[in-house]
Amino acid sequence: MYHRNCKGREMKIHEYQGKEILKRYGVPVPASVPVTDPERAAELAGQAWDQLGGAVAVVKAQIHAGGRGKGGGVKLARSREECVALAEEIMGMQLVTHQTGPEGKKVQRLLVEAGCEIEHEYYVGLVLDRQTSRVTVMASTEGGMEIEKVAAESPEKIFKETIDPLTGFQGFQARRLAFKLGLSGSAFKNAVRFFLALAKAWEETDASLFEINPLVTTKQGDVLALDAKINFDDNSLFRHKDYAELRDLSEEEESEIEAAKHDLNYIKLDGTVGCMVNGAGLAMGTMDIIKYVGGEPANFLDVGGGASPETVEAGFKIILSDPNVKCVLINIFGGIVRCDRVAAGVIQAVKNVGVEVPVVVRLAGTNHEVAAEMLRTSGIDLIVGDNLRDAAEKAVAAVK
Repeated sequence: MYHRNCKGREMKIHEYQGKEILKRYGVPVPASVPVTDPERAAELAGQAWDQLGGAVAVVKAQIHAGGRGKGGGVKLARSREECVALAEEIMGMQLVTHQTGPEGKKVQRLLVEAGCEIEHEYYVGLVLDRQTSRVTVMASTEGGMEIEKVAAESPEKIFKETIDPLTGFQGFQARRLAFKLGLSGSAFKNAVRFFLALAKAWEETDASLFEINPLVTTKQGDVLALDAKINFDDNSLFRHKDYAELRDLSEEEESEIEAAKHDLNYIKLDGTVGCMVNGAGLAMGTMDIIKYVGGEPANFLDVGGGASPETVEAGFKIILSDPNVKCVLINIFGGIVRCDRVAAGVIQAVKNVGVEVPVVVRLAGTNHEVAAEMLRTSGIDLIVGDNLRDAAEKAVAAVK
């Protein structure tokens, strides 16, 4: 019931979309109005202010990254005029946060949200704990902070409840979390209902991550999700056809979108050694050994068990679309497919693509000796690795 596959990508959605989903499951969120037309941002923000009918509103940039407030993407408006002005200011800005990198992300959507009287800020998240293979509900009194920082500096302030896949999240667990957060009275009761509704939403949406930061209590005892970060497991999307309309391709890496078209699992990183590997575990091991010998992987790329000439060629194009790549390391284990066939595919792909950076190839498995000879006598400047470490060292040396 709670299994989440570790292989594959995650689909991210915007805060306003996440809150709409949470509302369906009875998770309380502030009243809000999304603004999704950049050309009419000011007009729509004014209408949103009128619709919310309060004295205070928050104008929030919608991008797939955290740290928006520190970057200037979340601001308070105390009048209709100020709300309109902030919408004009934030819409279209290149928002830089600790998660976007120095290039930032262009803001193309906003959320205008009703303000509330905050009593205290908390953190709550649901994530798969791979050590226990179970979903863990985490809560902390340190809302508004990055949970990684809290874990490093004040781990005693993080409280956890593990969900049994047979019984699901139980009422006593919700009450225990609320008690550990120091809640009482109506805030305690509302928090218990909040946690139970959130756990149900997690289960039924096939999410891979729920993060509510901050979760707030108000002076009236209400408990609200002031923010909502939700990721879905791509492997479950066939069960949720309606999620397709939530995808914002402008927020995703073009190379990752292209990889998905070829059924390749690709994640862009910041290094210089491009990786093309068959199998998620082998790909992770390859990235590890690149770092171990002093390099930095530029990507995770799993071309699948077959590693056909077509997938290898598509993999080359995707890897080389990253200008930071200075060398490509191919690490294929010939179990499902023979190594000599992989070698032929690599030679063909290099010729077709016109690769201009060094290519290191390590093949292991059936016919690997024949494959190595094919690579050495191909007439192409390919570097053959005798084993994984040797290949990684040659790739890092080629970069340097």
